[in-house]
Amino acid sequence: MATSLRPEQKAATVIVSLGVDKASKIYKYLSEDEIEKLTLEVAKLGHVEAEQTENTLDEFYKTCLTQKVVTDGGLEYARTVLEKAFGESTANSLLQKVTQSLKSRSFGFIRKSDVKNLLSVLQHERSQIIALVLSYTNEEMTAQIISELAPEKRMQVVESIARMESASPEAIKIVEEEIKKRFSGILTTDYTSVGGIDYIANVMNHIDRSNEKLIFDELGRKDAELADTIRKKMFVFEDIITMDDRSIQRFIRECDMRDMVYALKNANEQITSVIFSNMSARMKDSIQSDMEVTVNVRLKDVEEAQQRIVGIIRRLEEEGELIISKGGKDDVIV
Repeated sequence: MATSLRPEQKAATVIVSLGVDKASKIYKYLSEDEIEKLTLEVAKLGHVEAEQTENTLDEFYKTCLTQKVVTDGGLEYARTVLEKAFGESTANSLLQKVTQSLKSRSFGFIRKSDVKNLLSVLQHERSQIIALVLSYTNEEMTAQIISELAPEKRMQVVESIARMESASPEAIKIVEEEIKKRFSGILTTDYTSVGGIDYIANVMNHIDRSNEKLIFDELGRKDAELADTIRKKMFVFEDIITMDDRSIQRFIRECDMRDMVYALKNANEQITSVIFSNMSARMKDSIQSDMEVTVNVRLKDVEEAQQRIVGIIRRLEEEGELIISKGGKDDVIV
């Protein structure tokens, strides 16, 4: 399947499939570094099965289509078109990938910088400016920068990122040109989503727990609702697969089995397997039997059941009863 190919191999597969003439036209739009990497992948590609090629080209076509409807009509228009064409799940996946790609066009120069240099540039800027710039870096770098900011500014930046939804090309251009005085890069006029709850939740997942607690304590005093919204996003039901067996067994004991039945109705095979492997055979058989007779379940009910289980996991973690793996500087002694 195409999913077995690395992104670089998929790009090489597309280039090979296009043929020499069309491929040469694409090369004109690539940087020297991109040409070198792509050419190397083409040289190493070897034989690709017909089904792999077909799936890769289909993925490439959908990505191109998604980018066009996003840039032509905006994210909500794109979502409507893609859901009608490919279904909700595929549309969400395509939008996430393309939106990230569009974001990567702005502030490209800061992604080539290290944390120390970027911090020296940003630390004296206004919190809104820092929030906008950090929304174009990866979560790990953003987490490190936030951790090094002064406590008061740290709080302001976290809040600004969480409240951010979109930025106009004009605003992005002004900020980029100001920051660019110390870096080199290219300009962009793409509208794209920046910041927001999901982004800051991912950032918080990379911040060490001591700073996480300080931030949430302060943010909770200023805006308890916003703090709770971010916290709920920090660990999702799918993240259960990252937990150790003992922690999974611990939260299972706390769960309402009806919630478990509903939660697993829409869970992927990996999550289901991990949970079932940490249950007794009797409990597993009981839940599987209930799942078979539980039909016509609303997605809302499934998501609510999953959220209640996530709530149990978060509570048990706060009580020190289990461990949620995350980035940062946590030390675990076994």
